[in-house]
Amino acid sequence: MSTVDLEIGGMTCASCATRVEKKLNKLDGVTATVNYATEKARVTFADDVSTAQLVEAVESAGYTARVPQPEPPAEAAADPVRTLRDRLILSAVLSVPVILLAMVPAWQFDYWQWLSLTLAAPVVLGAGFTFHKAAWTNLRHGTATMDTLISMGTLAALGWSVYALFWGTAGMPGMTHPFELTIARGGGDGEIYLEVAAGVTTFILAGRYFEARSKRRAGAALRALLELGAKEVSVLRDGVERRIPADELAVGDLFVVRPGEKIATDGVVTEGASAIDRSMLTGESVPVEVAAGDEVTGATVNAHGRLVVRATRIGADTQLAQLAKLVEDAQSGKAEVQRLADRVSGIFVPIVIGLAVATLGFWLGTGGGAAAAFAAGVAVLIIACPCALGLATPTALLVGTGRGAQLGIIIKGPQVLESTRRVDTVVLDKTGTVTTGTMTLVEVVTADGESEEDVLRLAGALEDASEHPIARAVADGARTRVGALPAVEDFRNVEGLGVQGVVDGHGVLAGRPRLLAEWSVSLPPSLTVAMERAEAAGRTAVAVAWDGVARGVLVVADAVKPTSAAAIERLRGLGLTPILLTGDNEATARSVAREVGIEDVIAEVLPADKVDVVKRLQSEGNVVAMVGDGVNDAAALAQADLGLAMGTGTDVAIEASDLTLVRGDLNAAADAIRLARRTLSTIKGNLFWAFGYNVAALPLAAAGLLNPMLAGAAMAFSSVFVVSNSLRLRRFRAAA
Repeated sequence: MSTVDLEIGGMTCASCATRVEKKLNKLDGVTATVNYATEKARVTFADDVSTAQLVEAVESAGYTARVPQPEPPAEAAADPVRTLRDRLILSAVLSVPVILLAMVPAWQFDYWQWLSLTLAAPVVLGAGFTFHKAAWTNLRHGTATMDTLISMGTLAALGWSVYALFWGTAGMPGMTHPFELTIARGGGDGEIYLEVAAGVTTFILAGRYFEARSKRRAGAALRALLELGAKEVSVLRDGVERRIPADELAVGDLFVVRPGEKIATDGVVTEGASAIDRSMLTGESVPVEVAAGDEVTGATVNAHGRLVVRATRIGADTQLAQLAKLVEDAQSGKAEVQRLADRVSGIFVPIVIGLAVATLGFWLGTGGGAAAAFAAGVAVLIIACPCALGLATPTALLVGTGRGAQLGIIIKGPQVLESTRRVDTVVLDKTGTVTTGTMTLVEVVTADGESEEDVLRLAGALEDASEHPIARAVADGARTRVGALPAVEDFRNVEGLGVQGVVDGHGVLAGRPRLLAEWSVSLPPSLTVAMERAEAAGRTAVAVAWDGVARGVLVVADAVKPTSAAAIERLRGLGLTPILLTGDNEATARSVAREVGIEDVIAEVLPADKVDVVKRLQSEGNVVAMVGDGVNDAAALAQADLGLAMGTGTDVAIEASDLTLVRGDLNAAADAIRLARRTLSTIKGNLFWAFGYNVAALPLAAAGLLNPMLAGAAMAFSSVFVVSNSLRLRRFRAAA
């Protein structure tokens, strides 16, 4: 069996993806999953099936397919979202006067109807061309979607208006739309529906634009991942160091990594010692000490010291590339939630078309006259045309996302909302999500008779001369508590053990107990207990001595955010079970979990393991939300039913998520789920009203009793109701 990803073109709604999927799965030996959001099909097929056959099957369904190609340069690639936006703007500019003229009789001057035709025709035929093209494709393949109804309704409204203007009485000077909300049979040839044709086209285009804008982000996580790697590298060849592009590295090459630089690719250290910040890939909050013989990973950062590394894996074999593959797999396998309008369209559209044909036949058969019969049939199509449906999702989404942005919550699209209603489990990354993600001085333990201020001042001054992340935490903490720090003399970094130097005339040591032992300094029992207690909690303890005597212990840790405990209690109140998931060790994870009130802990996991944990929870019947901030969380965020990224985290995590929490406060996660659920309920209320309006008005239209003014007023009222209902989301408040 082989697997290939195909780029699918021409899909306009979720039902299109379903049709392509069914077409592919009809082939012997083929299993396919089509993702409407990413516009890709992941196809597993037997050896006797060719890629050409797969492409042919997709094309026979009326769509295009191809194996993904390298992206063209940005300036050469057409931007479909911008094209759609331009069409929407043009459509809106032309439609507004048409709608206003039709709905305000006082503005209906002589020959206003001809101006309306001039403005409405380009909207329906030009801006709405994609709907008509999709409807024609559907017709050729014997199917119908909302595009079919939109196309038929708008073309029918335009066509009847043209007939009434040229061959009926609607084109006469002085013609007006009387403002009468009465149920009466119309004559037909004196009525025009241009405002309906133009308005529906514009509203549906607005919905498509906002949908396309959110879909555009589908591949951004992968691009962001690849941007993480080093662009250039200092390679050693024939004993000479020179800079080359990172993608020119070969397995076996020796390359140099200086302090603060990213490691270009996976390899083994051959010379030097340093601490490596791996938090972006593994979530470990404490930098890892490495020396000759230790493995290092591409895209991690060298905190201090010069390293010479021998490349062992390049390109697609690196851990970074494998992580990108995990994200892509998670996104491709994620089931896209179909919008309610698309799900109903499979039943609603054929019924409406059948009812319109039956109405036309009934009136012709009973001698009602061709004009009245055609007017009634067209009225059925027009009244069923989803004007309010076009507003239902985008208006609620616009108001909801706008309010969310004010509260530091970014909702990426309507497909996100369905998951929030069903979520019952929330998986929380530790580093940067529950905790601050940076090393912080959390405790100072002094020996009997020693001053805490002296310990902080002397140790802080010594550590301030070091670039090590733990040293930075000590120095910053000391500066915050005691103010300015004195200068250090004769500073020396003892690799893997700590630092030493002279401060205010005192010979000061700071580091592991082994460093103190080398100077014949032993820890008293109280400080030994303090170190053991800190290490048991997964924290880092730094012993401090001067003038041959141990004076104290400084405890450094990734501190818990002050709002995390309350936020987790709020998540429980929303019916969610919190689980702490981290790449850190078990002791650290348990300590943090106890502090914030989490019972379930899964520790010491790699990026691939995080995805597996989410998959396992989903296989057990849970609907999983994932909250994270690092590159290591990206694949799990994409795999989860609902991914929430802390905006203080990496671009990769943000791009792979469904919701972004700009504040970096876990309280925002609870607010985000509440807001998303409220927005979803608003959309469903809008859709219910829109469909209810259609269903209630269809019998009147079929009976020929729906005059154009009543239809227009009902359409306008339906739209006003939908907009007003959506605007209620502006009153959403974050919990105190």
